Amino acid sequence: MLNRIDEISGIGLHLDLVLRKVQDAYLRKFKELEIDLTIEQWVILYRIYQLGDNVSQSDIVRSNFRNRATTSRVIGGMEKKDWITKTRFEGDLKRFKLELTPQGREVIAVIEPHAQILRKQAIKGLGTEEFEIFLKVLNQIGENYDNLFEDK
Repeated sequence: MLNRIDEISGIGLHLDLVLRKVQDAYLRKFKELEIDLTIEQWVILYRIYQLGDNVSQSDIVRSNFRNRATTSRVIGGMEKKDWITKTRFEGDLKRFKLELTPQGREVIAVIEPHAQILRKQAIKGLGTEEFEIFLKVLNQIGENYDNLFEDK
């Protein structure tokens, strides 16, 4: 019989494997739809869409769990593709305002229905209670790592 240490020794491997499968499904769909888009671009583009017209680059950094440099690089790439504009807020020279362009809105319109299907696929066969437990477990694992260095 396996002890608990043996059972959890592959947790990172399992998490990574599932994450890669999810990302692969999205990337295949982007390719099928003939949209040159990365996972990071989709996450940020969709987050700008969700947060609306007065979203700042700082808001995106705080809400997507990526560092400032990575977020800035991804935003720059989306600017070059003309999916978003990046301007200063009126009267605030420190913050950048991000807005979707018509082309960015079109990318959202094309991908969003497919993303909904992919999200439903992820929870297929799971009841509401099972999914809530899954999220609780993931959150606890995340908190355990957040607290790793605070406990010392």
